Amino acid sequence: MEPQVAELKQKIEDTLCPFGFEVYPFQVAWYNALLPPAFHLPLPGPTLAFLVLSTPAMFDRALKPFLQSCHLQPLTDPVDQCVAYHLGRVRESLPEMQVEIIADYEVHPNRRPKILAQTAAHVAGAAYYYQRQDVESDPWGTQHISGVCIHPRFGGWFAIRGVVLLRGIEVPDLPPTKPLDCVPARADRITLLERFNFHWRDWTYRDAVPPQECYSEEQKAYFSTPPAQRLALLGLAQTSEEPSSTSQELHFTTFIPRKPQNPSRGWLSPRVSPPVSPGP
Repeated sequence: MEPQVAELKQKIEDTLCPFGFEVYPFQVAWYNALLPPAFHLPLPGPTLAFLVLSTPAMFDRALKPFLQSCHLQPLTDPVDQCVAYHLGRVRESLPEMQVEIIADYEVHPNRRPKILAQTAAHVAGAAYYYQRQDVESDPWGTQHISGVCIHPRFGGWFAIRGVVLLRGIEVPDLPPTKPLDCVPARADRITLLERFNFHWRDWTYRDAVPPQECYSEEQKAYFSTPPAQRLALLGLAQTSEEPSSTSQELHFTTFIPRKPQNPSRGWLSPRVSPPVSPGP
Protein backbone atom coordinates (compact mmCIF):
# COMPACT_ATOMS: atom_id res chain seq x y z
CA MET A 1 0.00 0.00 0.00
CA GLU A 2 1.26 3.46 -0.89
CA PRO A 3 2.59 5.43 2.11
CA GLN A 4 0.05 8.23 1.59
CA VAL A 5 -2.84 5.76 1.48
CA ALA A 6 -1.54 3.91 4.52
CA GLU A 7 -1.23 7.16 6.46
CA LEU A 8 -4.74 8.34 5.60
CA LYS A 9 -6.19 4.91 6.29
CA GLN A 10 -4.54 4.92 9.70
CA LYS A 11 -6.00 8.32 10.54
CA ILE A 12 -9.49 7.22 9.59
CA GLU A 13 -9.08 3.92 11.44
CA ASP A 14 -7.90 5.76 14.55
CA THR A 15 -11.16 7.73 14.41
CA LEU A 16 -13.56 4.89 13.60
CA CYS A 17 -12.15 1.48 14.53
CA PRO A 18 -12.38 1.94 18.32
CA PHE A 19 -16.14 2.28 17.79
CA GLY A 20 -16.67 -0.92 15.83
CA PHE A 21 -16.08 0.17 12.24
CA GLU A 22 -13.77 -1.11 9.50
CA VAL A 23 -12.20 0.92 6.68
CA TYR A 24 -11.10 -0.20 3.19
CA PRO A 25 -9.44 1.99 0.49
CA PHE A 26 -10.39 1.90 -3.17
CA GLN A 27 -10.17 3.95 -6.34
CA VAL A 28 -13.28 5.65 -7.71
CA ALA A 29 -12.40 4.18 -11.11
CA TRP A 30 -12.87 0.63 -9.85
CA TYR A 31 -16.39 1.47 -8.72
CA ASN A 32 -17.36 3.44 -11.83
CA ALA A 33 -16.08 0.69 -14.12
CA LEU A 34 -18.90 -1.61 -13.00
CA LEU A 35 -21.75 0.87 -13.39
CA PRO A 36 -23.53 2.82 -16.13
CA PRO A 37 -22.77 6.56 -16.23
CA ALA A 38 -25.92 7.55 -14.32
CA PHE A 39 -24.50 5.84 -11.23
CA HIS A 40 -20.91 7.06 -11.50
CA LEU A 41 -19.23 9.06 -8.80
CA PRO A 42 -18.38 12.38 -10.52
CA LEU A 43 -14.70 12.38 -9.63
CA PRO A 44 -11.46 11.55 -11.48
CA GLY A 45 -10.90 7.80 -11.63
CA PRO A 46 -7.76 7.71 -9.46
CA THR A 47 -9.50 9.59 -6.61
CA LEU A 48 -8.98 7.87 -3.27
CA ALA A 49 -12.06 6.65 -1.42
CA PHE A 50 -12.67 4.54 1.68
CA LEU A 51 -15.51 2.11 2.27
CA VAL A 52 -16.80 2.13 5.86
CA LEU A 53 -18.70 -0.78 7.39
CA SER A 54 -19.90 -1.50 10.91
CA THR A 55 -19.09 -4.73 12.71
CA PRO A 56 -21.18 -6.35 15.45
CA ALA A 57 -19.11 -4.40 18.01
CA MET A 58 -20.58 -1.10 16.80
CA PHE A 59 -23.73 -1.67 18.84
CA ASP A 60 -21.91 -1.61 22.19
CA ARG A 61 -19.04 0.70 21.29
CA ALA A 62 -20.90 3.36 19.33
CA LEU A 63 -24.70 3.07 19.29
CA LYS A 64 -25.39 2.49 22.98
CA PRO A 65 -23.11 5.33 24.15
CA PHE A 66 -24.64 7.57 21.48
CA LEU A 67 -28.16 6.78 22.64
CA GLN A 68 -27.16 7.37 26.25
CA SER A 69 -25.75 10.78 25.37
CA CYS A 70 -28.79 11.77 23.31
CA HIS A 71 -31.64 10.01 25.09
CA LEU A 72 -33.21 13.27 26.27
CA GLN A 73 -33.43 14.44 22.66
CA PRO A 74 -35.81 13.09 20.00
CA LEU A 75 -34.01 10.85 17.51
CA THR A 76 -35.76 9.99 14.26
CA ASP A 77 -33.31 7.34 13.07
CA PRO A 78 -30.79 6.61 15.86
CA VAL A 79 -28.55 4.19 13.96
CA ASP A 80 -28.07 6.49 10.99
CA GLN A 81 -27.62 9.53 13.23
CA CYS A 82 -25.01 7.67 15.26
CA VAL A 83 -23.13 6.63 12.12
CA ALA A 84 -23.38 10.20 10.74
CA TYR A 85 -21.85 11.50 13.98
CA HIS A 86 -18.86 9.18 13.71
CA LEU A 87 -18.37 9.79 9.98
CA GLY A 88 -18.45 13.51 10.75
CA ARG A 89 -15.52 12.97 13.08
CA VAL A 90 -13.56 11.66 10.09
CA ARG A 91 -14.00 15.03 8.39
CA GLU A 92 -12.81 16.76 11.55
CA SER A 93 -9.73 14.52 11.69
CA LEU A 94 -8.71 15.59 8.17
CA PRO A 95 -9.20 19.36 8.30
CA GLU A 96 -6.75 20.04 5.50
CA MET A 97 -8.57 17.81 3.01
CA GLN A 98 -11.69 18.06 0.87
CA VAL A 99 -13.67 15.26 2.47
CA GLU A 100 -17.01 14.18 1.05
CA ILE A 101 -19.05 11.59 2.91
CA ILE A 102 -21.90 9.64 1.34
CA ALA A 103 -23.99 7.52 3.70
CA ASP A 104 -25.41 4.26 2.39
CA TYR A 105 -29.02 5.50 2.53
CA GLU A 106 -28.54 8.83 0.72
CA VAL A 107 -30.41 9.41 -2.54
CA HIS A 108 -30.57 12.11 -5.21
CA PRO A 109 -33.77 14.15 -5.65
CA ASN A 110 -34.90 11.62 -8.27
CA ARG A 111 -34.50 8.86 -5.61
CA ARG A 112 -31.49 7.31 -7.36
CA PRO A 113 -29.01 6.11 -4.71
CA LYS A 114 -25.91 8.26 -4.35
CA ILE A 115 -23.83 5.16 -3.71
CA LEU A 116 -24.40 1.49 -4.47
CA ALA A 117 -22.96 0.21 -1.24
CA GLN A 118 -22.52 -3.45 -2.08
CA THR A 119 -20.65 -2.60 -5.26
CA ALA A 120 -18.37 -0.31 -3.27
CA ALA A 121 -17.79 -3.02 -0.66
CA HIS A 122 -16.87 -5.53 -3.36
CA VAL A 123 -14.39 -3.32 -5.23
CA ALA A 124 -12.80 -2.25 -1.94
CA GLY A 125 -12.20 -5.90 -1.06
CA ALA A 126 -14.31 -5.62 2.09
CA ALA A 127 -16.99 -8.21 1.33
CA TYR A 128 -17.87 -10.40 -1.65
CA TYR A 129 -21.04 -9.33 -3.44
CA TYR A 130 -22.87 -12.54 -4.41
CA GLN A 131 -25.35 -12.12 -7.23
CA ARG A 132 -27.48 -14.29 -9.41
CA GLN A 133 -24.82 -14.14 -12.11
CA ASP A 134 -22.47 -15.97 -9.72
CA VAL A 135 -24.63 -19.11 -9.91
CA GLU A 136 -24.17 -21.22 -13.02
CA SER A 137 -27.50 -22.43 -14.50
CA ASP A 138 -29.47 -20.85 -11.67
CA PRO A 139 -32.84 -22.39 -10.71
CA TRP A 140 -34.96 -19.25 -10.34
CA GLY A 141 -36.50 -18.74 -13.76
CA THR A 142 -38.16 -15.33 -14.03
CA GLN A 143 -37.94 -14.56 -10.28
CA HIS A 144 -36.12 -11.43 -9.24
CA ILE A 145 -33.11 -12.33 -7.09
CA SER A 146 -31.30 -9.61 -5.14
CA GLY A 147 -27.63 -10.01 -4.32
CA VAL A 148 -25.99 -9.81 -0.91
CA CYS A 149 -22.52 -9.12 0.47
CA ILE A 150 -20.81 -11.63 2.75
CA HIS A 151 -17.85 -10.66 4.92
CA PRO A 152 -15.13 -13.31 5.36
CA ARG A 153 -15.06 -12.87 9.15
CA PHE A 154 -18.56 -11.68 10.00
CA GLY A 155 -20.64 -13.45 7.35
CA GLY A 156 -23.77 -11.34 7.08
CA TRP A 157 -23.44 -9.89 10.59
CA PHE A 158 -22.30 -6.44 9.49
CA ALA A 159 -23.64 -3.37 7.68
CA ILE A 160 -22.19 -1.15 4.96
CA ARG A 161 -22.40 2.43 6.22
CA GLY A 162 -21.01 4.61 3.45
CA VAL A 163 -17.95 5.94 1.69
CA VAL A 164 -15.44 8.68 2.40
CA LEU A 165 -14.22 10.47 -0.74
CA LEU A 166 -11.03 12.51 -0.67
CA ARG A 167 -11.26 15.06 -3.47
CA GLY A 168 -7.89 15.99 -4.93
CA ILE A 169 -6.12 12.91 -3.57
CA GLU A 170 -5.32 10.66 -6.52
CA VAL A 171 -3.66 7.26 -6.16
CA PRO A 172 -3.29 5.77 -9.66
CA ASP A 173 -0.86 3.12 -8.42
CA LEU A 174 -3.07 1.77 -5.63
CA PRO A 175 -3.28 -2.00 -6.23
CA PRO A 176 -6.81 -3.45 -6.20
CA THR A 177 -7.78 -5.86 -3.46
CA LYS A 178 -10.12 -8.67 -4.44
CA PRO A 179 -12.75 -9.65 -1.88
CA LEU A 180 -12.41 -13.14 -0.47
CA ASP A 181 -14.78 -15.58 -2.17
CA CYS A 182 -15.91 -17.26 1.04
CA VAL A 183 -18.96 -19.01 -0.51
CA PRO A 184 -17.33 -20.71 -3.52
CA ALA A 185 -19.64 -23.70 -3.99
CA ARG A 186 -22.65 -23.38 -6.31
CA ALA A 187 -25.01 -25.14 -3.88
CA ASP A 188 -23.94 -22.85 -1.04
CA ARG A 189 -24.46 -19.76 -3.20
CA ILE A 190 -27.96 -20.95 -4.07
CA THR A 191 -28.71 -21.48 -0.39
CA LEU A 192 -27.33 -18.05 0.50
CA LEU A 193 -29.32 -16.19 -2.14
CA GLU A 194 -32.53 -18.09 -1.39
CA ARG A 195 -32.21 -17.44 2.34
CA PHE A 196 -31.55 -13.75 1.69
CA ASN A 197 -34.38 -13.32 -0.81
CA PHE A 198 -37.05 -15.56 0.67
CA HIS A 199 -36.23 -16.09 4.36
CA TRP A 200 -34.30 -12.99 5.42
CA ARG A 201 -36.44 -12.48 8.52
CA ASP A 202 -34.96 -15.56 10.19
CA TRP A 203 -31.36 -14.19 10.06
CA THR A 204 -29.97 -17.50 8.72
CA TYR A 205 -28.41 -16.05 5.55
CA ARG A 206 -26.01 -14.19 7.83
CA ASP A 207 -24.40 -17.52 8.77
CA ALA A 208 -23.35 -18.30 5.19
CA VAL A 209 -19.84 -18.59 6.65
CA PRO A 210 -19.13 -19.37 10.32
CA PRO A 211 -18.86 -15.85 11.78
CA GLN A 212 -16.05 -14.96 14.14
CA GLU A 213 -18.48 -12.52 15.74
CA CYS A 214 -22.20 -11.94 15.33
CA TYR A 215 -24.86 -9.70 16.85
CA SER A 216 -25.44 -10.18 20.56
CA GLU A 217 -28.84 -11.27 21.82
CA GLU A 218 -29.35 -7.73 23.13
CA GLN A 219 -28.55 -6.32 19.69
CA LYS A 220 -30.95 -8.74 17.99
CA ALA A 221 -33.64 -7.83 20.50
CA TYR A 222 -33.06 -4.13 19.90
CA PHE A 223 -33.55 -4.39 16.15
CA SER A 224 -36.51 -6.75 16.59
CA THR A 225 -38.31 -4.38 18.98
CA PRO A 226 -40.72 -1.68 17.73
CA PRO A 227 -38.78 1.61 17.57
CA ALA A 228 -40.89 3.32 20.22
CA GLN A 229 -39.84 0.68 22.77
CA ARG A 230 -36.13 0.44 22.00
CA LEU A 231 -34.80 2.99 24.47
CA ALA A 232 -36.77 1.34 27.26
CA LEU A 233 -35.23 -1.99 26.27
CA LEU A 234 -31.80 -0.46 26.93
CA GLY A 235 -32.93 1.10 30.21
CA LEU A 236 -33.03 4.65 28.83
CA ALA A 237 -35.85 7.07 29.58
CA GLN A 238 -37.99 8.29 26.72
CA THR A 239 -39.40 11.78 26.63
CA SER A 240 -42.72 13.18 25.54
CA GLU A 241 -40.86 15.13 22.86
CA GLU A 242 -40.16 12.00 20.87
CA PRO A 243 -42.00 11.92 17.54
CA SER A 244 -45.26 9.99 17.75
CA SER A 245 -44.80 8.58 14.26
CA THR A 246 -42.13 5.91 13.89
CA SER A 247 -42.33 5.47 10.14
CA GLN A 248 -38.99 7.15 9.45
CA GLU A 249 -37.28 5.25 12.22
CA LEU A 250 -38.65 1.99 10.89
CA HIS A 251 -37.40 2.86 7.44
CA PHE A 252 -33.88 3.52 8.60
CA THR A 253 -33.18 1.25 11.54
CA THR A 254 -35.35 -1.86 11.73
CA PHE A 255 -33.77 -5.09 10.52
CA ILE A 256 -36.69 -7.48 10.79
CA PRO A 257 -39.43 -5.85 8.65
CA ARG A 258 -37.22 -5.37 5.61
CA LYS A 259 -34.22 -6.78 3.87
CA PRO A 260 -30.85 -5.64 5.18
CA GLN A 261 -28.24 -3.57 3.37
CA ASN A 262 -28.99 -0.33 1.51
CA PRO A 263 -31.18 0.72 -1.46
CA SER A 264 -30.25 -0.53 -4.92
CA ARG A 265 -26.94 -1.94 -3.95
CA GLY A 266 -25.32 -3.64 -6.80
CA TRP A 267 -23.58 -2.97 -9.99
CA LEU A 268 -25.95 -2.95 -12.92
CA SER A 269 -25.13 -5.14 -15.89
CA PRO A 270 -27.14 -6.85 -18.66
CA ARG A 271 -27.45 -9.82 -16.32
CA VAL A 272 -28.42 -7.91 -13.20
CA SER A 273 -31.63 -5.94 -12.81
CA PRO A 274 -31.66 -3.09 -10.30
CA PRO A 275 -32.48 -4.32 -6.78
CA VAL A 276 -35.73 -2.86 -5.49
CA SER A 277 -35.75 -3.68 -1.77
CA PRO A 278 -34.34 -1.08 0.63
CA GLY A 279 -32.65 -2.05 3.85
CA PRO A 280 -29.99 -1.11 6.44
